[in-house]
Parts: sequence; C-alpha cells; structure tokens
Amino acid sequence: MKKIMLLLVILAFLQNTAFAQEEVRLTAKDSVAESYWLVGLGWNVVDDAGLLFNQAFNANTNWNYVVFPSRLSVGRYFDNGFGLELIGSYNKYKEGNLVDGQILTDDIDYFSVDLRASYDLNYLFGETGFFDPYVGVGLGYADANNLGRTNFLSTIGFRLWFNEDLGLDINTNGHFALKEEASNHYQHALGLVYRFGSEKKLSAKGEEKLLIITQMEEAEKRRLDSIAAVRAEEARLAEQIRIKEAEAQRIKAAALALEEEERKKWDDLNRRVEELGHVYFDFNSSFLTAKSKEILDQVVALLKEENTRVIKVVTHADSRGDKTYNQWLSERRLQRVVDYLIAAEIDPNQLRKSALGEEILNNECKDNVPCPENKHQENRRAEFNLIRL
Repeated sequence: MKKIMLLLVILAFLQNTAFAQEEVRLTAKDSVAESYWLVGLGWNVVDDAGLLFNQAFNANTNWNYVVFPSRLSVGRYFDNGFGLELIGSYNKYKEGNLVDGQILTDDIDYFSVDLRASYDLNYLFGETGFFDPYVGVGLGYADANNLGRTNFLSTIGFRLWFNEDLGLDINTNGHFALKEEASNHYQHALGLVYRFGSEKKLSAKGEEKLLIITQMEEAEKRRLDSIAAVRAEEARLAEQIRIKEAEAQRIKAAALALEEEERKKWDDLNRRVEELGHVYFDFNSSFLTAKSKEILDQVVALLKEENTRVIKVVTHADSRGDKTYNQWLSERRLQRVVDYLIAAEIDPNQLRKSALGEEILNNECKDNVPCPENKHQENRRAEFNLIRL
C-alpha cells in the first residue's frame, strides 16, 4: 500500500511537470458549431424511371442531370440537432432516357422546391469529427414529366467538412407523390455547403483542454495535499499494521493455549475411558452382570460430567456358534448396553453404536481353535471409545 501511494505522488508530480512544460490553450478548433445558417450550391440527379431500386445506378438511361450547378439550398440548424432547409432544384429529363417506364422522345424540364426538416445523427452517436451524417423528412412540390405533384420527402445523407465552415454535402432523396396519377422518383445531390452565423460550444476535446487548464491552476495545491496525505496514510498504515500484528500474535497464542488445553483434556478423558475397561457377557447371553453394571455406572457418571462428549459403544461375540447368530447376539448386547445408559438419563446424541459380531477377536480363539473359557470371555465384550467430533 505504501508503494502504491508513493507511486501516485510520483505520477501526480510527473503530470504537473508535463502540464508546466506543454502550453495548453483553447483554439478555434476546440469549438463546434451548435446552431448556424447553412447555404449550399451543387448538382442534382433525378431517377424517374419507375423501377424502384432496380437499375438504381444505371446512369446511361435512368439518370437525368445538367452539367451546370442545378441545386440551391438555405437552412438554419439549431442546438438540438434539428434543422430546417429550403431547397430549389432544376433538371432536364433527357430525350432517350427512361421515365415512368417509357423512353422519352423529347427533353422535358424538371423543377422542384422542397422544405425539409433534418436531424444531425451525431447528436445520437457522438461527435464524429469531419463526418456529419443526417436524415430528413419534408414536403415539396415538383414539376416532373410535365405533371405537377406534391411530394412527401425522405432524405439520408452526410456532410464532409473541409474546415470549420466549408464542406461537401452528399444525399439521396425520395420524392413520394401524394396523388395517385403522379409517380415517385429519386433525387441524388452533390454540392458545397457553407455555414455562417454559428453559435459555438466547446467540443469534447475542448472540454478536456478546459479541464486540464483548471487542473493546472490547482496543480501545486494538489501536489502538496497529496504528499501530506501520503505521509498521513503511511503513519496510519504503520499503526494499523502494528495493531494487526499484535492482535494476530495474541490470537495465535490464545489458540495454541486453547489447543493445548483441549489436547490435555482429551488425553485425560481418553485415559479415563480406557481405565473403565470392558463390559463382559456370559456365554450365549446378552444380559448385564452386576460387574458390567458397575462399569456402565462409571460410564454414566463420565458422560454426565462431560455432557458434550460422545462415546461409541462397540459390542462383540466369541467365535463359537454360527456367524449370523453371533452378529444377532452382539446386536442384542449392544441394545442392552445402550438401553441401560439411556435409562440412566444419558442423552442418545452422546452415543454412537456398532455391533460387529465375531469380526474382531482379541486373541487366537477363532476357527474352532481350542481355547479355555476365560479366553473366549475376552471376546464377549462391549468396548467404549471416545469420539472426537
């Protein structure tokens, strides 16, 4: 953490040094036109072949144009991205061209006047520098193919700005007639546009520069504040680390002491359980003898004293008799022992049970090996094991 804070101070110092070495000032390029007047002069091409989008680029028979500037526009754009333009166009349908699905036999003059509302798409997608796309809709009047008609106008286009005020305007307009006897047509336009009377605002880059200038004015204060903050933080962190290390040592020592205390207690309890010995049963019997009950009473006393401890009771049988019977007999012996302990008010949750039949013998008395009775009795037993949870 100390290294990170020191790095931040160094970075702040280097940043301030860079600001001091490089003069930052606002220029005309840091502003963008927010609202302005726009005039344009250019050319238009009319496609009135009546083929919709088929052969849209067939300039030989579908496109009508004149070589001199034939389109004039004037408009006003506002600070919300919307603009209103008045556009006038002249053109000439050429003899031999396709118009409304028929080949013309004579030249026909074309006139149109349109009032169009446009929207600058940069207001949706963000400033794109010299590229300025827009869409528009409007109403207009056209005299095309010797038939006057009122049109609904839809436009898509873009402007490429060479500098702050001069640019190239390219657009395509759909003229959709509002009466059935008139046809629709398309008009493509290319021309120069000039904007004036601009009300400007800072561009995103200009805003960044303004922010940098403001930062430079406060740089020295920030630097000193940063150094003081780092020193205070270093002192706080050092004290925090010291406190944490001391607390960690205390917790570790307490845990070790508790662990040692628990180990000693466990060893003592385990020894006491082992000293209780086993409960032994008579041959072919699950009943508890007086001696067995004395041992069980000691188990009861221990479990009541240590009421959070758990003991596992494991019962066995000797190898004489059928294996299945011996398993059943060891289960009976287990039940006798458990019932006795529960009757003495031992919580059943303190008990775990296992009956193993003749599976585990304490001596060699198995598989019909001749053995005296006292050795067989060693195998007829109930054992007690302390369980660590």
